[in-house]
Amino acid sequence: MSLLPQEIIRRKRDGAALEGEEIEAFARGLTTGDFTEGQVAAFAMAVFFQGMSMEERITLTQAMTRSGEVLDWSGHDFGKPIVDKHSTGGVGDKVSLMLAPMLAACGAVVPMISGRGLGHTGGTLDKLEAIEGYIAKPSSELWGKVLHEAGCAIIGQTADIAPADRRFYSIRDVTATVESIPLITASILSKKLAAGLERLVIDVKFGSGAFAASYEMAQELARSLVEVATGAGLPTTALLTDMNEVLGRTAGNAIETRESIDYLTGASRDPRLHEVTLALCSELLVGVDLFPDDDAARAALQKSLDDGSAAERFASMVRALGGPADLVENPGAHLPLPDVTLDVTPEHAGVVERIDTRAVGIAVVDLGGGRRRPEDDVDPLVGLTDVAALGEAVDGQRPLCRVHARTQEQAEAAATRIRAAFTLRANAVKPTPIVVERIAATRQS
Repeated sequence: MSLLPQEIIRRKRDGAALEGEEIEAFARGLTTGDFTEGQVAAFAMAVFFQGMSMEERITLTQAMTRSGEVLDWSGHDFGKPIVDKHSTGGVGDKVSLMLAPMLAACGAVVPMISGRGLGHTGGTLDKLEAIEGYIAKPSSELWGKVLHEAGCAIIGQTADIAPADRRFYSIRDVTATVESIPLITASILSKKLAAGLERLVIDVKFGSGAFAASYEMAQELARSLVEVATGAGLPTTALLTDMNEVLGRTAGNAIETRESIDYLTGASRDPRLHEVTLALCSELLVGVDLFPDDDAARAALQKSLDDGSAAERFASMVRALGGPADLVENPGAHLPLPDVTLDVTPEHAGVVERIDTRAVGIAVVDLGGGRRRPEDDVDPLVGLTDVAALGEAVDGQRPLCRVHARTQEQAEAAATRIRAAFTLRANAVKPTPIVVERIAATRQS
């Protein structure tokens, strides 16, 4: 068996199942540079067309995990289960900001490595970096200290975590091979396996605002993620959730952070956002035996909101990572809205029947609130509030949403895109559930 790069590429190009040594050689070559950029691109395209078996995916994921630091929390003596959640991304998805402190308040530890937004989807890290002073990449000592104090700490990927993935993704991004499910699986899970977790839940979204537009693709991705993660030693389940409308009522970084704080304090709490957050939290709490069933877990989670303990965990995390001490008490002072506000009224009254949620996300990008390329800067303050939901009546008094922009021209351009994204009808629309399916692994960890 030859481990020459061109021979490994040729075998995958011709549809062969690669041996473990060949996959290990590729992962090493990603990190050392022994595989050239052209060879990495050729390998990615071969996998794109020929696919990978579950065993190949597990081997690739584990090899990419080992390309950098694999965290070991045993020396910290938390005495609590270490858990995390991952989302495949969508418009208005700010669940992590509530989920982490709620889990911490219910007895778990959450060392969450989050990412930045790209394209029409927002990133958790961008939302937190909208908070002045927030340290997104702390030292490992500070990260551990914050986990002890707050029970949760949301940070960005460091250079030491899965460096093979960072190089691989940058090449996939410019060679039209991002949409390969085996490679998506390895990319997501190499970072999660490196985080030293005991349990993971994955929110796999489908619909007009999701990476997986079709339900069938979302199912395929969810099955790949749970089988590979569990096969690699990390017990994982997935929930399939609807992304045919904005999650919550806002889209934009500082604006979503404000909605998250309002959720934690009870100032406002969108029902669909609440259901997704509770479902994902409960999946983890029951999975690590902190609670016997879903009802008990949900009751504890609701208590953490009602008694303020989840909000305090969030405040403690922000303070410990350099943010303002009074963020939860006075979010408007630290997360201001830009000067220009425009209500996007519909052309005629009606009930929202359909939303091109991707187009809504692109409207936020056009305002400056997202990035088209990884190196782009983001304006943290622009975005949308009061976004109408499916089935909601809108008219001249109840707009489709409110745009917050730097200039009137930008606001009006966003309004035009948003009007085109909403389809209205005259009569009522039947509501649909937001959590549609739970997927568990068929193999043991």
